[in-house]
Amino acid sequence: MAADPAAVIQSLIAACLFALGIQFLNLGLRHADSRIGTLIDIGASAAFYWLLSPLFLKLEYWLTPAALIFAAVGVFRPVLSANLALAGVHRLGPTLASALTSTGPLFAAVFGVVLLGEALTAPIILGTLAVVLGTMIQTGGKGAGRDWPLWAIALPLAASCLRSLSHVLIRIGLAFAPEPLFAGLVAYTVSFLVAVTAEGRRSKKRVDWRSPGLAWFAVAGVTHGLAVWSMNAALQKAPVTIVVPLVSAAPVVTLLLGLVVFRRETITMRKGAMVALVFAGVALIAGSG
Repeated sequence: MAADPAAVIQSLIAACLFALGIQFLNLGLRHADSRIGTLIDIGASAAFYWLLSPLFLKLEYWLTPAALIFAAVGVFRPVLSANLALAGVHRLGPTLASALTSTGPLFAAVFGVVLLGEALTAPIILGTLAVVLGTMIQTGGKGAGRDWPLWAIALPLAASCLRSLSHVLIRIGLAFAPEPLFAGLVAYTVSFLVAVTAEGRRSKKRVDWRSPGLAWFAVAGVTHGLAVWSMNAALQKAPVTIVVPLVSAAPVVTLLLGLVVFRRETITMRKGAMVALVFAGVALIAGSG
């Protein structure tokens, strides 16, 4: 039996939206620094969920364990994971940062099996490895042309680990409050409050509100809000070990967007191999039972 078709579609939609959001963040970084970018990104996502709240929010959701679980997620995601990921984009560029962040399926597989007792079938294992190996191709070679410090690789990897843990917690919370938008609203609201507090304590630098980068960060925030909504909806229907690898197809979309829309990528043998492996992995996972 194949994976839930709706969950597969929602996961792939989330992958496309995450990839688009990364490109918007990269545009914003041309005009503003990553700290203010992260703050606006998270704030725009939170505002997006609150604007939609009259359509889905129910008082009883706040009285369930889900509210605490989603709030706990918000303490470290997206505020910490976004800071790490955005710093990775700044140091490594959008395609490589997205590729390293896509090691998430490995973390998700461990967390899913250990914390949720999820089963790993052969297609899921092979598909996950194909996705990870495909995206990791971007970091191969002897470093020719590399203009970033080796330690910068740790930034998106740490973001990936935290995100994978959050997926597990979100899936647990959705069992108590089955509303993907509520999960996003609580997590992003808490994360925004944490980000505002942290930024207020460590920086007194004035913000140029006329900078075009701020608008790009806001657009990225709404895009990420939509992506998380779609991903949470998928997590409500399917195991973490299926959803996370599918969402991790984002580097392929990032590459295609960079090539066709943003004109900042070129096709190489390495990138072609990445695309082939990731597509093969997605096909295996989508057809898993």
